[in-house]
Amino acid sequence: MDLKVENGCIKEDKGLGWGKSLPVQSVQEIVRNGYQSVPERYIQEIKDRPSSISSESLQASLQIPIIDFSLLAKGDEHETRKLDLACKEWGFFQIRNHGVQVKILQKMKAAMAAFFELPLMEKKKYAMGANDLEGYGQAYVVSEEQKLDWCDLVALKTHPLEQRNLNFWPLNLPGFKEAVEEYSIEVQKVAEEINANLSILMGMERDGLKRYQGELKQLMRMNYYPPCSSPDLVVGVSPHSDGGSLTVLLQDDDIIGLQIKHKGGWIPVKPIPNALVVNIGDAIEIMSNGVYKSIEHRAITNEKKARISAATFAHVDDELEIGPLDSMVDDPHRPPMYKKIKYIDYIRQVLARKMDGKAHTDLVKIQT
Repeated sequence: MDLKVENGCIKEDKGLGWGKSLPVQSVQEIVRNGYQSVPERYIQEIKDRPSSISSESLQASLQIPIIDFSLLAKGDEHETRKLDLACKEWGFFQIRNHGVQVKILQKMKAAMAAFFELPLMEKKKYAMGANDLEGYGQAYVVSEEQKLDWCDLVALKTHPLEQRNLNFWPLNLPGFKEAVEEYSIEVQKVAEEINANLSILMGMERDGLKRYQGELKQLMRMNYYPPCSSPDLVVGVSPHSDGGSLTVLLQDDDIIGLQIKHKGGWIPVKPIPNALVVNIGDAIEIMSNGVYKSIEHRAITNEKKARISAATFAHVDDELEIGPLDSMVDDPHRPPMYKKIKYIDYIRQVLARKMDGKAHTDLVKIQT
């Protein structure tokens, strides 16, 4: 195992991980240093820029489904049907009454804010390693020419415990580790309950997906979106779908930033105080044989306020071969629509390219 010195810290080079991202300048520092205009690399091509308010007005009245998690966990048929419909038609939904205490949500938000307020040189102690995407920096930067997102992030493996690399955790930041651990435990419970309901909807017992996938693992991505003087020129995160099984998002209660693709338009996800946003990932789309959809989404910025969020990606074991489940295949009416692929190979394929909508799932679809 090689040791490398990066930004004053010794980092282990563990060989090939999920992928890597080229280092680029911190967007937060660009803003702190009083930029005069948006740097060229962040100005999106015209076709990729956020639409004007007038063109989005027809979409603004739409809202993603809202599910009462407490009823879903009790087996309520109405909420189960809502989950089924949400996963088929939207790929996104918000959950209320999810059982995560408000104080845990607030501590998590405070911990993220405290990390991003650290001096740059302190944050660089937790910079991403050479061969993985865990740590502080930016993701999906694969060339010196591509357009960049208006966002800084820190990504941490949070579950199971033995997969954590505490070299990337700011252990000297009061309350950070405790807040992340508490929130991680609660999000794991949420993901497992949704997984159990999806198992039933996909024609299996409650533990069907768990027996197939094993225990879900977690990667938590904490995002910081600085304000931008020209928010119509940039994107916080480029359009993409998530590669894992499920994503649970904790977002600001009063700033709209997340948008999802629905029927050709971009729908803003209006925050509900203390609710969580859940979306289907590519792995579930593949396992459901395309019945449930992982949906393109993006983040936009605003002119006045910074925004933070935490996306917790629940994913399967790296070595698991994913493909359409037997219960979701019905020859000749619904033959397998996706190739089987080892999860680690799929996720490396995802992370080796710039975010590009649904291009990744297209690569594993069986051409008819």
